[in-house]
Amino acid sequence: MRSLALTTLALACSLSSQAADLSTRVPLAQREIAAHRTAKEAAACVAAQPFYWEVGNAERTLASGQSGDQAPGAQTKLALASASKWLYGAYVAEQRQGKLNNEDLQFLNFQSGYTRFRVCLPRQTVGECQASMLNGQGRIDNETVGLFDYNGGHMQKHATLMGLGMLNKDELALAIRRGLHLGPDWALSYSQAQLAGGGVSTAADYARFLRATLKGDLQMGALLGSHPVCTNPQTCPKEAVKTPIPQTETWHYAVGHWVEDDPKVGDGAFSSPGAFGFYPWIDASKTFYGIVAREDRSGLRSDEPDQKPAVQSVDCGRLIRAAWLTGQAQP
Repeated sequence: MRSLALTTLALACSLSSQAADLSTRVPLAQREIAAHRTAKEAAACVAAQPFYWEVGNAERTLASGQSGDQAPGAQTKLALASASKWLYGAYVAEQRQGKLNNEDLQFLNFQSGYTRFRVCLPRQTVGECQASMLNGQGRIDNETVGLFDYNGGHMQKHATLMGLGMLNKDELALAIRRGLHLGPDWALSYSQAQLAGGGVSTAADYARFLRATLKGDLQMGALLGSHPVCTNPQTCPKEAVKTPIPQTETWHYAVGHWVEDDPKVGDGAFSSPGAFGFYPWIDASKTFYGIVAREDRSGLRSDEPDQKPAVQSVDCGRLIRAAWLTGQAQP
């Protein structure tokens, strides 16, 4: 595990250095033209349309656009699905003042064994959902303890340990908003009291979270990519059980977000793609953030990865990121 973490860290540092070098020598206008063209014309982005996208830094939005007919806008409310996970990870980091304990890490890196979770009902509290029959009555699966298993049950159980068990979806939203202290007008709601997938927000409001992370206003900024665990059962079968990422790639998971550090195609970005296509990211150098914002519920059950909205958004977002960093439109 130590050698794996060191390899991951070395790769991340190399990618971060490359991105930082590019960030100082590509003109902003060139970046913007390349990103706009890629979002509209690149094959992977055409497949993901319609969507809204933006790229920015710690201070502001630097470029944005809408691709495809009837694309959402920056203020369109969208289901975040698994992009909610990054927010909960950041909430815990704030409550712990950046010092996560071993139990926190086990839950936030999806190694706790609480892997029987399916869904919450709209009127349930956090605790009622966690303990419901639909979710195996909240029982632990001893066979998955210590192994990465991508499942909402980890965060649902952890939230009860954080004292959020009695909260319904509206009370939960208020608690997370207060915990992240991004301002009284920062919008986040929940369609159900599910920490890992129930969030509803806008690209504009999620961007505020990403900017605060980049600026260091949130503890998550210092935790990006920290404590990484291997997630691909094909490449680390003794460490991982289940991943939503196509198993042709090996990413790591770290405190409620992904590290896109596949040795062949990864660029080291930090991200949290949602099942319906909402895809927020921060580049490896921690200089820029970006969002591909959409809500597409088709293809969720497809056996073809390129038909899944989350994978489509990652493929497109990765190209927009490359276009932005290099100033060259991507095919």
